[in-house]
Order: sequence, then C-alpha cells, then structure tokens
Amino acid sequence: MRVAIVGCGLIGCKRARALGDHRLIAVSDIDRSRARKLAAEHHGCEVAEDWQAAVQRDDVDIVIVATTNDSLTPVALKAIQKGKHVLVEKPAARNANEIRPLVAAARQAGVIVKVGFNHRFHAAFQKAWQLFDQGEIGPLMYIRARYGHGGRLGYEKEWRSDPLIAGGGEMLDQGVHLIDLSRWFAGDFVDVAGTVGTFFWSMPAEDNGFAMLKTATGQVAWLHASCTEWKNLFCFEIFGRDGKLQIDGLGGSYGVERLTFYRMLPKMGPPETTSWEYPGEDTSWSAEFDHFLECIALKTTPNGNLDDALAALEVIRDLYQQPQTGNKAR
Repeated sequence: MRVAIVGCGLIGCKRARALGDHRLIAVSDIDRSRARKLAAEHHGCEVAEDWQAAVQRDDVDIVIVATTNDSLTPVALKAIQKGKHVLVEKPAARNANEIRPLVAAARQAGVIVKVGFNHRFHAAFQKAWQLFDQGEIGPLMYIRARYGHGGRLGYEKEWRSDPLIAGGGEMLDQGVHLIDLSRWFAGDFVDVAGTVGTFFWSMPAEDNGFAMLKTATGQVAWLHASCTEWKNLFCFEIFGRDGKLQIDGLGGSYGVERLTFYRMLPKMGPPETTSWEYPGEDTSWSAEFDHFLECIALKTTPNGNLDDALAALEVIRDLYQQPQTGNKAR
C-alpha cells in the first residue's frame, strides 16, 4: 500500500514508523522542515506542496491524518471524497456536529476509515478484552479509570489549550481515550454526568475532566482525565461480579504496561492474582495499522471507527454542557 501522511509532528512520525513494509510516498505539514525531515527518512518520499496535493495524488492508497484537531475533519473528508482509505487521529473532529459529515461521506464513498484509538491495541488491553470476552470476570458491574500528565512549561500557550483549535481541553485530549475504552467494554452510555474545570493552568480549556457515565442496563464508568497529575499516570479497572481486570501504565513515562487479573474465589477473601507485563517498545501503533490493513483487505468495520468517535464526542458534548468548576485564576 502507498501512504501519504498529513501532519509530521510526534504522532505523524509514530505512524510512519508503524508502516512496516508499506511505502510512505508523500508527506505534508505546515512546517515544511518537519515534512522534509520525515520524507528524508523514507526512500522515494516526496514533500507535497500542501495537504490537498498530498491527498489527491492518484498513486496514494491510504491517507493518515495527524494534524491539530481543527484540520482533522477537513483533511479526512477530502481524502474520503478522493476515494482514499483514511486513518484519522483521535478525536477525528473538534465536536460531534463537525464529525457527522465525515461519517456520512465515508458511508457513501465505501472506503475504510479508522480512527486513531491506538489504546485499544495496547497488548494489555488486547489481553484484557480476550479475558473479558471469554467471561472470565463475569458480568460487568462498573469501570473506574484515571489518565493524566503534568503538562510542561508553556503548556497553556500550546494549541491544545485553545478551544478554537483543539475543540476542548483535557477531557477531549486524553479523556476521549477513557471514554472510548469504556464504551468498548460497557457499550453505549445513555446518562452523562460530571464536570470539567480549569484548576491550575491559566487557559480557556479545561485541565481536568470528571465523568460518571451510565449504560441503559446500569453499568457505570467513573473517569478522570487530568493535566495536573504531575507524575504521568494511567490506570483502567474493569470490575465484574467474578473478578477484576486492571491495566496500569502505557510504557515510557507512564510506567511498564501491566495487566493484573484478580479472580474471585468461591470463599471470597483475597483473590487469585495473575499478572502480565509488557515492557519494551509500544507496539500499539503497528498493531492498529495492521488491523486497519486487514479491514481494507476484508472490507470489514475497524475496531475504533467513526461511529465510535462520534459516540465519544457526544459524551464529551454532554459533559461540556454541565456546570463547570475550578479556579481559573492563579
């Protein structure tokens, strides 16, 4: 497959490294120096004059969109209209209304569109899903999850702090992963409660989001996304009547990725505990791309698609409509 990447920052470069034997033939970025640097790492890759030129090339089969949030939908929409298969980074749009035309266009064009929910493809989550799907923890009761980082000097001046570019703050950035993962295990949420607020950073977007989501059958997801965590943290717990699955860490600064299975014993008391660790390189990017290629070949719906992104954005819309809290003045 021949690939074009629009957006050559950190995530665009991660996507390029995950291509395997497939060819990167065109790149584009508003910072041409970044585009040239990425192109130089891939033999025969050209720097397109602009993103439109990249996605309209006749020899491009797949377009990967790794831009700021305000450009995700326009670039992906043009690529879909040109008949390309598309992998667009999460959240795929700034809000639910913005993504709806993208969903309609993908259905009409008959192309495969994957949203970059790479957390579903972390090894710990793949193993957790296998155990959950096999009924190892029994019927789902609830989910509890936290995801946070500590920002950095000047964070309040970056594009993620500008709602016009990002669409929202931390709940849309890292929180969308928590919502997507929770929907994967629990299904759709029909009741959304919670709040977002700016507690530390002097910026118009929230630095913390708190959500309590409920399914039609009563399962709950209790979620917290934060960029005032200071020490990077990821913890995702899935509680069943017969046991619990807990994923800690994502590698790197988040710590070694680990899945722990707590199996309830008939006599209750301390559970039987089994752990799996996944040190080393984060393979979620390549695993997700391989799945995307399989969906193209078999014409199947991706695990983490536009409908999933729309559902997550609808949850975030409802959260943003709740009364906000926090202290915006430092």
